[in-house]
Amino acid sequence: MEKILYSSTQNQAISLIEADYHQFAFDRHYHLDFHIGLMTSGQQKFSHQGHQYHVGRGEMIIMPPDELHDGRSLLDSGYQVRVFSIDPNWFRDNLALARPDNIMSFKQLIIKDSYLFNALTQLHQQLMRADQSQLALDCLPYEGLSGLVARYGSVNEKKAIPLGKQSLSTLKEYLLANLDQAIRLEQLARLCHLSPTQFQRHFKARTNMTPYAWLTRLRIEQAMKLLKAGLSGTEVAMQVGFYDQSHFTKAFKNCYGISPSAVS
Repeated sequence: MEKILYSSTQNQAISLIEADYHQFAFDRHYHLDFHIGLMTSGQQKFSHQGHQYHVGRGEMIIMPPDELHDGRSLLDSGYQVRVFSIDPNWFRDNLALARPDNIMSFKQLIIKDSYLFNALTQLHQQLMRADQSQLALDCLPYEGLSGLVARYGSVNEKKAIPLGKQSLSTLKEYLLANLDQAIRLEQLARLCHLSPTQFQRHFKARTNMTPYAWLTRLRIEQAMKLLKAGLSGTEVAMQVGFYDQSHFTKAFKNCYGISPSAVS
């Protein structure tokens, strides 16, 4: 039976997941944040950029934002994982990236480093505890994650993914500002100076998803952020464009394995 806990931290840019997955499988999806997963037991298999991967106990997965992947247990016995979900801006704000168009990236998708694995596992446990001092909670993320960045991180210039005369990031900004609206294909095509047919073709080529599937995931990702910020499920559903509460709950549970009310 699945046991999945999503938790906020004192830092709004960092949230935590502790999960025991058995039957639940992630369909192809992307995240708005970095997901740093610590495999504490079992084995997971996933696909990413046309390749298949297996990851097991003691290994770390670093999944960058916006990159399409899936995931499921390799064994019937399931797998257990602790995950940091980190807003990309946290790295910029805390690690003094030289330019606003610079982004943090990592040299490896899967890392096997027992010292760092143990340090990050301890950090995850500490951030989940309520008996830490405020100063400790403020300082722990920087202290704990700087080792990961020093060993495996690199700073690169953010590359725009072209979409007609716009970019995918510009389209994302537009949609995030209008998630509560009824979005039409013609609007998106016009924004990119493309015909609706051209837009669909270009979009699928760039993202490997249909515009509708990509927008649905964007809505669910933003819903998770708002729930972690303390908004009610009803408020969140309206803000991200779900006008039927049961439809929102079903879509959310299909993506994350838990209902919106279980997010803390």
